[in-house]
Amino acid sequence: MAITVKASLGKTKYYTEVTAGENKIITDEPLDKGGQNKGFNPMEILATSLASCTAATLRMYIERKEWDVENINVEVELENYPLTKRAIFKRDITFDGVLDTEQMKRLHTIADACPIHKILTNDIEILTKFS
Repeated sequence: MAITVKASLGKTKYYTEVTAGENKIITDEPLDKGGQNKGFNPMEILATSLASCTAATLRMYIERKEWDVENINVEVELENYPLTKRAIFKRDITFDGVLDTEQMKRLHTIADACPIHKILTNDIEILTKFS
């Protein structure tokens, strides 16, 4: 299933409106990079994709198992190393609830099964066309 998003950037430096269907978000760059800091920057959006997908995937599994977990907290730190063409995502997951060792082990496997995690750990190809 393909998804389509559209980013539109006018003359206001880096203030970009991104739409997907009826939903819209704003992205921008921080002040020190010439933006107005009115939205997430693109790297934050990338990290957000992993964090939110992980949380949703875990919630679906936890609900199916009927485990008593009030909150799922996913923190993602993204470090990019352009010179070595390497990026490192550090994902820290905590739960407000009582889970035993076996449940935690299973949830680790489920976190790695989130669709965004799978995309980021697979081969990625970007095809660009100008029209």
